[in-house]
Amino acid sequence: MGAIYEIGALCALDEALEGLDLTALHHYVGVSAGGFIAAGLANGMSPRELCASFIENDDRASDVFDPSWLMVPAYGEFARRAIMFPGLAASALWRGTLGRRSLTHSLERLGPSLPTGIFSNDLIDRRLALLFSRDGRTNDFRKLKAQLTLVATNLDTGEAAPFGRPGWDHVPISKAVQASSALPGLFPPVEIDAHYFVDGALKKTLHASVALDDGIDLMLCLNPLVPFNSTESTAAKVMQGGLPREKRRIPRIVDGGLPAVLSQTFRSMIHSRMELGMKHYERAYPKTDIVLIEPDHRDPELYLANTFSYGQRRQLAEHAYQTTRAMLRSRRTSLGTKLARHGISLRGDVLDDPRRHLVALRKPPTRIGRAIVSLQEVMEDLGRAMQPALERAR
Repeated sequence: MGAIYEIGALCALDEALEGLDLTALHHYVGVSAGGFIAAGLANGMSPRELCASFIENDDRASDVFDPSWLMVPAYGEFARRAIMFPGLAASALWRGTLGRRSLTHSLERLGPSLPTGIFSNDLIDRRLALLFSRDGRTNDFRKLKAQLTLVATNLDTGEAAPFGRPGWDHVPISKAVQASSALPGLFPPVEIDAHYFVDGALKKTLHASVALDDGIDLMLCLNPLVPFNSTESTAAKVMQGGLPREKRRIPRIVDGGLPAVLSQTFRSMIHSRMELGMKHYERAYPKTDIVLIEPDHRDPELYLANTFSYGQRRQLAEHAYQTTRAMLRSRRTSLGTKLARHGISLRGDVLDDPRRHLVALRKPPTRIGRAIVSLQEVMEDLGRAMQPALERAR
């Protein structure tokens, strides 16, 4: 989700900002999914090229990164943990019977047999290594023209690991991206030099100080994950049939079950830390102009989506592109003044052109398709209206 939003937003910025080349900046910092994007930009890949590789997913293209590669089960991790299970089970049984320990205490012995991740992230390293091995690119931090820092978290110490900085720049860029995006619970920790690393967002959200300490004068921050405001209206969907999709009632977070609750929790934790970090940066680096770009908290498109659907990836990227354009238009005066100090201007002709699009979307649904959607909404409303009566009957 983060990568999709960032690509759409970057394409909008690339078109609208006159005097700024997003592939020729001084320092790129990538955390978690942002590591994919930062590594691509530092390697000279334009936002449009990133869109072709990560969003369009054209089989005819040589530079393709398919998000479905992130859904490969971690068979190796499952096997390693399964080998440990018999011995741990015997130990738990002994402690629960002969050792006369409580059931809970005995079951704790089985903890090491649980996998550290559900999906394998090995393909991230291998595929990105191929992507960065093409002419004009490199998988070596030390051979880049610009400074690139990809931040992960050392699992054993909890400290940030700034891959790309002196002492950390011997690690391949692709391996650093894999480590920085290894979200605990979903992906196993990544072993590098006998240490294990996980997602860089566990320590901090932006990690911008590694660039700010170098004395930069302008910092562009893209934060793709914000807590979703699911405040809903009291009218049912069927009563809002004439309203656009974004105006209709949005389900409550709890209705989405554990994945939705965990997603909202993760987003809230990340965003609250980012807000504190931004305030610190503004105080500690008063000579640096900071521009933060992030989604609207009440935008349902970026929350209620299946990012592994090819069609929806395109829609989400287009949505991020258009909402970023709208944000630039709304902040034209204040943002234009800040950017002008660095020789950058907003292109009004680009921002005001309604014909501009990032990707070609499919044709709108037919009359039959719209009728089916309306019927589904009616059935949902009917089921919701009958729920109290069913509960009273029980």
